[in-house]
Amino acid sequence: MSQRMNVGEVAPEGYRAVLGLEKYLRHQLDSRLLDLVKLRASLLNGCAYCVDLHGGDLLKHGEDVRRVLGVGTWREFPGFDARERAALGLTDEVTRLGEHGVSDEVWDTARAAFTDKEVADLILAIGLINLWNRIGVTTRLEPVL
Repeated sequence: MSQRMNVGEVAPEGYRAVLGLEKYLRHQLDSRLLDLVKLRASLLNGCAYCVDLHGGDLLKHGEDVRRVLGVGTWREFPGFDARERAALGLTDEVTRLGEHGVSDEVWDTARAAFTDKEVADLILAIGLINLWNRIGVTTRLEPVL
């Protein structure tokens, strides 16, 4: 498979706008938590480029390989704390956003673990990685191995 399009070249102003939100979020949320969220959404969306990127970023920054692998089975994997579990649960429901949206249970868990500002930033981060995943999957962006 070859890449269909480079969105950054075809729509540079839009791409820069998306990068602006990325930059904002990098300064608002803990980088490890942000990369766990990005990895989880990317796994759910089947974006190989983003799975490689965010899994690799976690490993580069000293994350234990078992935790990186554990993101795929986070509910059963014992290596995540309450905040990480709240963020991963929110990621699952925002990414899959079914007919009933985000459940009260997941919302209440996130609100108990994070401040209002952190929850707002997490929602932005989850929405953004879902956009990046859709760009990557649609254009067939491949990991650079």
